Amino acid sequence: MFSELDPRNIVDTSLRLKSRVVERFPGSSLSTVAEELCDVAKAAAEVGDWLAKPFYSVRILVGVAIGALVSLVVFALVVTRIDLGTVPFSDSVQSVEALINDFVFVGIAVYFLVGIEARIKRHRALKQLRILRSFAHIIDLHQLTKDPERLPAAGGNSTASSPKRDMSPFLLARYLDYASEMLALVSTIAAIYVQRFDDAETMNAASDIEILTVGLSRKIWQKITILDRIAERTR
Repeated sequence: MFSELDPRNIVDTSLRLKSRVVERFPGSSLSTVAEELCDVAKAAAEVGDWLAKPFYSVRILVGVAIGALVSLVVFALVVTRIDLGTVPFSDSVQSVEALINDFVFVGIAVYFLVGIEARIKRHRALKQLRILRSFAHIIDLHQLTKDPERLPAAGGNSTASSPKRDMSPFLLARYLDYASEMLALVSTIAAIYVQRFDDAETMNAASDIEILTVGLSRKIWQKITILDRIAERTR
């Protein structure tokens, strides 16, 4: 039951988070980001299923191509049969060397053909993971100006260019908490792409997103810690 992620549950979680953000901060840019995160989660569920399915058409074409290559090699062996008893030794060596080169090239071609399906899947998975990476930075930008030390309760002074800070400590804490939850969802969505697609490059990209979101969440929780200290000082 808990051996793998269920994309449907992740989509449901993103929908509930969106509802919470919209209810708490209606009309805010964070609510728009939460809505887009739902679309990203739905796309990840679809692409995750697509990555798990075998491409039978590609496999059939690859099998036909490999069969044709093997047939050509067998045909070449039959046609250029070497009679070591009648052919000079130097010519025999050259013929054997040419056959070895042919086998090497055929092996490279087979290796390339076998990896076509994985490369097609990898291209799409990496494209979606790049979107997730950008999305994590977008979430971070939305909490960038939410500085608890600049709240009126903290005695912070603002300048003419300072961003508007009209949130109470409670609302600011909820805002930062929602941003942290979004980052956690981004990391979980990245895991969907590698759950049933065993590819080293894609797994590295998903791991990088996890490291990125953890680092960004750490900054948010530092702000929440400062906010708690301000609340204690105010009390």
